[in-house]
Amino acid sequence: MTRVLNAFNHPATLLVLLGLAIGFPFVAGNEYQVYVMALAFVWAIAVYGLNIITGYCGQLNLAHGGFFAIGAYAVAILTADHGWNFWAAFAMAGVFGALFGLIVGAVSLRLKEHYFAIFTLCVGFIIYMLLDKWEALTHGPLGIISIAPPDGFGVVDFTQTRPFYYLVLGCLCAAVFFTRRLSNSLLGRTFRAIRISDDLAQSLGINLMRNKILAFVISTVYAALAGGLYSGVVRFIGPDIGNFMHTFDMIAYLLVGGIGTLMGPVIGTLIITWLTQAVQSLEEYRMIVFGPLLVVLVIFFPKGIAGSFQAWRARRNATARVSNETGRTPPSQADTSETAQPSATTSASAPTGHGTRGHSNA
Repeated sequence: MTRVLNAFNHPATLLVLLGLAIGFPFVAGNEYQVYVMALAFVWAIAVYGLNIITGYCGQLNLAHGGFFAIGAYAVAILTADHGWNFWAAFAMAGVFGALFGLIVGAVSLRLKEHYFAIFTLCVGFIIYMLLDKWEALTHGPLGIISIAPPDGFGVVDFTQTRPFYYLVLGCLCAAVFFTRRLSNSLLGRTFRAIRISDDLAQSLGINLMRNKILAFVISTVYAALAGGLYSGVVRFIGPDIGNFMHTFDMIAYLLVGGIGTLMGPVIGTLIITWLTQAVQSLEEYRMIVFGPLLVVLVIFFPKGIAGSFQAWRARRNATARVSNETGRTPPSQADTSETAQPSATTSASAPTGHGTRGHSNA
């Protein structure tokens, strides 16, 4: 199992990023920028869920945006139509996400690869149609207004942008913490084994269906809770929130940030969100600028930003390790390109014991 230090996972780096996020409202130009950042954090939470089922477990769920909508409508209906407190409705959003995730996952995960993706795409479209046509429950195209904001218990007012920003930031930190613990656990390694090969995982005694369903349910809970937060900050939703295009947006966030990495979801979400805001003034021409920027980003960072950085760190540490084992000093930054090839050549002629130990550590 690789033990290469990834700077994005280092506690000190995470604390620095947290400090920057905490200080952002004080340096933002206006309240709108704080609002946009809060929405970006909401979407990032949903992308963490997509990362669990797709990045860790290797199953492309194209209904993820639909589960986001289920959580959003759960909070909206319970608070606006039935007078529930936001926090109770928010908890029920997670329950509904888990319940529908269990049902859909038990059926869809019997399929593999592109068949699974096509099935979940159909599920996402069905969710969107139900939100649009089931007027007795969802109010149809009119949507739902007067969604209750989170109750601050007399301490804070979450109808204000800045307090809600910190609430969403706290939820995002919880999502990152849970994802980090999951990734480093036996369950996370089980998910990655399934991603590599179903047959290999099964030969190791892993129950494929049970673990796939578990990954699917965890991901849908993330999505539903993020949808509940979205209702709380926007306080109006319509059936468009269930449009399957939101799923493709989240896939883009994940690919740009780095699929299967810890910080990839939040990095990709923030980059695309602020790029979109930067070219907003171009109106209908903004995609002419935005599209090539994404293409360039994917070309130069094929594993995403966090994934490419992790791969670079792995190559650098592997070169240093081989140099140390063969008695060479680690190459400096200035001559890495000149010494990397001789080090690799030397590794090929190294004693068998050293070669085996280097491979197992990687």
